[in-house]
Amino acid sequence: MRVLITGATGLIGQEIAGLCHQSNIDVNYLTTSKDKLSTSSNYTGYFWNPKKGEIDLHCFEDVEAIIHLAGATVAKRWTSSYKKEIIESRTITTALILASLKNSKHSIRHIISASAIGIYPDSFQKYYMENAPECDEGFLGEVVTQWEQAVQQFKTLNIEVSILRIGLVLSKKGGAFPKITKPIRFGVGAVFGNGNQWQSWIHIQDLARMFIFVMNEELTGVFNAVAPNAVSNKKLTHTIAEKLHKKIILPNVPRLTMKLILGEMHTLLFSSQRVCSDKISTSGFEFMYDNVSSAVNSLID
Repeated sequence: MRVLITGATGLIGQEIAGLCHQSNIDVNYLTTSKDKLSTSSNYTGYFWNPKKGEIDLHCFEDVEAIIHLAGATVAKRWTSSYKKEIIESRTITTALILASLKNSKHSIRHIISASAIGIYPDSFQKYYMENAPECDEGFLGEVVTQWEQAVQQFKTLNIEVSILRIGLVLSKKGGAFPKITKPIRFGVGAVFGNGNQWQSWIHIQDLARMFIFVMNEELTGVFNAVAPNAVSNKKLTHTIAEKLHKKIILPNVPRLTMKLILGEMHTLLFSSQRVCSDKISTSGFEFMYDNVSSAVNSLID
């Protein structure tokens, strides 16, 4: 089997590509950097420039499924120009692949796309399932809505669509976890706000395994890509501190302080989304890390 991965050189993409190779699945990948092109038999890179509408159509040869991860990080200050980049990096890349497939002969049957739990509104009480009618009215809700709508267009080509709404990814190689851990290591960690905001998380290994599982089992629809047991920001912070044999001694960081420092992006730290993973579990997926203590333990040397 051969898959095409967009965003293959990113944190999640590298993990998925590694799992593909362990399962004897060959990988084609798209990259905007010609320096990152590889031509090995089981890991072949192809150049694209979505902003210019350029894509090497050879990337689709013998491919049965697409794992679509491309998108600019949201963990960067949200200026008006960067907000536009965040949305377009998701919608334009998706539209380019769709348009390219419309005009070429291909063997693709399935697309599995990343998405985010940011589509769910900020709430301390609600427990969100995939069919929740509510949608966040802020910027993240706008991003995810446009992203998912673009991916759903693949159905017009009779390609099956799966969407994984990803929570806080825990990995020691990058993303949020090293940024959370670093100040705690130096004794200056602190809880954000009242610390009660829900953080629906997932271990990087489970996330990669979930993409492969959805592809192999040919599951379709929307799935929450989070571990079964969400935790509060306070619980996560203190769990990491305990594993590092540190204490959280600083006062909680006020929301206003982070708003002044980060602007609108501060909502990433204070939004509360408790998200349910029952749908993927009842489909047969088994988590390696279903509680935050074991996940953190595996990531701290």
